[in-house]
Amino acid sequence: MRTVKKYPFSLTEASKNRLLQWAQQFQEFVWLDSNNYSQTHETYQAILAVDAFTALKTDSQDAFNKLKEYQSTTADWIFGYLSYDLKNDVENLHSKNIDGLDFPDLYFFQPKKLFLFSENNVEMHYLNIASDEMEEDFNTISEIIQQPEESEISKPIKISVRTSKDSYLQKVEEVLEHIKRGDIYEVNICQEFYSEDSEINPLETFLQLNKISIPPFSVFLKLNEIFALSASPERYLKRTGTAVVSQPIKGTAKRLKNKVEDLKMAQQLANDPKERSENIMITDLVRNDLSRIAEKGSVSVEELCTIYTFEQVHQMISTVTCSVAQTISSVEILRNTFPMGSMTGAPKISAMQIIEETEDAKRGLYSGAIGYFSPSGDFDFNVVIRSILYNSLKKYVSFSVGSAITINSIPEKEYEECLLKAKAMREVLNNTL
Repeated sequence: MRTVKKYPFSLTEASKNRLLQWAQQFQEFVWLDSNNYSQTHETYQAILAVDAFTALKTDSQDAFNKLKEYQSTTADWIFGYLSYDLKNDVENLHSKNIDGLDFPDLYFFQPKKLFLFSENNVEMHYLNIASDEMEEDFNTISEIIQQPEESEISKPIKISVRTSKDSYLQKVEEVLEHIKRGDIYEVNICQEFYSEDSEINPLETFLQLNKISIPPFSVFLKLNEIFALSASPERYLKRTGTAVVSQPIKGTAKRLKNKVEDLKMAQQLANDPKERSENIMITDLVRNDLSRIAEKGSVSVEELCTIYTFEQVHQMISTVTCSVAQTISSVEILRNTFPMGSMTGAPKISAMQIIEETEDAKRGLYSGAIGYFSPSGDFDFNVVIRSILYNSLKKYVSFSVGSAITINSIPEKEYEECLLKAKAMREVLNNTL
């Protein structure tokens, strides 16, 4: 049983930063932040979960069954991630590419201390902890917030490219041949940027990345030596009771400093036949995935190819919803829709096979999902894109980017899109802000 107390609390940039500094004392914690981005499916402004009471860590073999047992047995809040390579548990697939990060394929924990933030309040949910400790923690946090901010910026690190430009262009040409033969209609091809024997300050790196991106699905995840610093603009899947929503992104355009030109750029994206085609194909794939678990006739497209503007880019997003029976387990919903269509392609299995043959690095947590389950089985997960991943024991830093290849793709432009998506992570790691 959790003890619950509510306190008045205002989330400002300064209070967030100091709160995360307080959380650094724990070996396991996750921070999920909407950054006050206007979205119709928001439940909390932010969530902080710290200090594992129990945990599940496993490779891909039988991973979803293990997660289902863990989630149903705890019947509590659990937080963690699903790596892209859980595809190997869902389908007869494998992952043999280079893996510099060496993260487990799945990792969840049940936090002792949980903070749910709304506009003017925080609800503290503590597990097997006396209420006076809640009071002490809140008083300590309140005091810390009043103190002057301290920051320690990481030294710039040298970033290497796993796939050269010439190699990437060649790979896109090969993928286009698959499309011409009818093997696939669309596939998301990604490339890794990495740094070996490098150390970063995870919190300060995250704060800088979040500051210049201000995304709606921001995450700071620390699981012992594992860190994910995510400025994701994309929701993978959310369940609230019998309602399920997915919001795939396909279609990207750069921001411009001139407001008039920037608006034109957004309008060009909205009317671009290639970008709309990419988005519609993936929206259809998501509809098909959801139909496996949805009540008959309940799958609908709430938004199609709507333009959302973020600090770094304009994005084309569709929103797909459905109803599910109360008896369908949350893990089954995830199993039947994972990995997300926006990061694979169509048809999904063929696309994943071509991804494995084409890419040079194992995706791991990149293009997987980070999120949580509530005690009732509700859940919310982002898509791990625009994210820096870090193994502090191996001193390995990684981020990956990709673009969707369709019959109308021009290899050079797809490469430029990758560099656009990499811009924020490169700037933060090289301290060239």
